[in-house]
Amino acid sequence: MPHKKGLIIINTGNGKGKTTAALGAALRAVGQDFKVTMIQFIKGRWRTGEYRAASKLGPNFEIIRTGLGFTRLSKDTARDMAEARKGWKFAKEKIESGRYDIVILDELTHAINLGFIDLDDVLETLRTKGEALHVIITGRDAPQRMIDMADIVTEMKLVKHPLTEGVPAQRGIEF
Repeated sequence: MPHKKGLIIINTGNGKGKTTAALGAALRAVGQDFKVTMIQFIKGRWRTGEYRAASKLGPNFEIIRTGLGFTRLSKDTARDMAEARKGWKFAKEKIESGRYDIVILDELTHAINLGFIDLDDVLETLRTKGEALHVIITGRDAPQRMIDMADIVTEMKLVKHPLTEGVPAQRGIEF
């Protein structure tokens, strides 16, 4: 049997589907009896469809929500930064635990680009992760150094979206 290599996968870009693609990988992995954890950095306490579905997929899939929600709406960036750093510390523990086949870091790039989480710390954690661990990172504007380190990078390109026409986010599609 060939040696298993844990991949670093990035879903980035301005188009819809970054988190959705990561969830698709999680669904596929759980179907192969992999243990998957997803840490969401920006979603806050929303009762998203993926959060509700996680418990239905059994004990091999969990979603942990960190952060306080969409930071662009926040009036307390110091608190947002503290929550993001707490979430990153938790994510590092998951990465280093050896208990998972896949760790998904949802909207991590957003927290990095806001300066809430140190890129060098993230890159070092990725460099020293377990040899077989897959890590999937989502979010817009992935830093170039992260892209350079990754094994797979997919850029979602916005072609058309109803939000630009004033149609609100749709339950079951956007959240």
